[in-house]
Amino acid sequence: MPGYTAPNRSDAGRDVFKGMSKKSKAKETRKEAAMSIRVGEYGRYQIKSGRLAGAYGARAFPKPPTKARGLIAEATGETEEAAIIALHSAIDQREVRRAEDRRTDPHKGTQVPTSDEYVEALHSVNLTGSQRAMLMALSLKEADGLAQVKVADAGSYKSTTSANRALASVGRMIVGYLSSGTGSTGPSTGPDGSTLIGYRDVSEHDEKAENWIMHPELCAAVRKVM
Repeated sequence: MPGYTAPNRSDAGRDVFKGMSKKSKAKETRKEAAMSIRVGEYGRYQIKSGRLAGAYGARAFPKPPTKARGLIAEATGETEEAAIIALHSAIDQREVRRAEDRRTDPHKGTQVPTSDEYVEALHSVNLTGSQRAMLMALSLKEADGLAQVKVADAGSYKSTTSANRALASVGRMIVGYLSSGTGSTGPSTGPDGSTLIGYRDVSEHDEKAENWIMHPELCAAVRKVM
């Protein structure tokens, strides 16, 4: 499994506010003036930081545009800068844990992302209707797999070559998203990206036919997202 390379943090304090903007909270209370929120980014996440209830905090969220919602990580500090640096560290540690949780596909020898990683990626990559249809068809078959011609039919493709090319494109988008972190190592993949989807196996009923078998982690993610 490739090693994880953390980003160089020697200049973290110097550039922590680089590219960040400020926006004010719309409403004010009698006891407290409107809170100033600084918005920036770190890797593939949006960072919001500021002072609330006498404490400095920073939080990470999925970066727009995405259908994903919810808090990714949060941290506090004695200053806003310290809170942001602590948040960066928390995100880096999260990336390390995810990389360690990936399994190795025994058929191809490549890393398979966790189901959570697939869910996050599927919320963020731009899939066509045909690609979504093929992923759903494969996820429903799970370990039994689906003949390549049926996968192509699910996506309304005229040839298995075109369908396989579209699935490989999905794999490249997923690995591209997961590799856009903060110095994290993305999952390994084959030259065409298809290993992030699953593998093709010879059918027991027809030695000339191949079945697409989707990774169980991706099966679970597809059913959750789509």
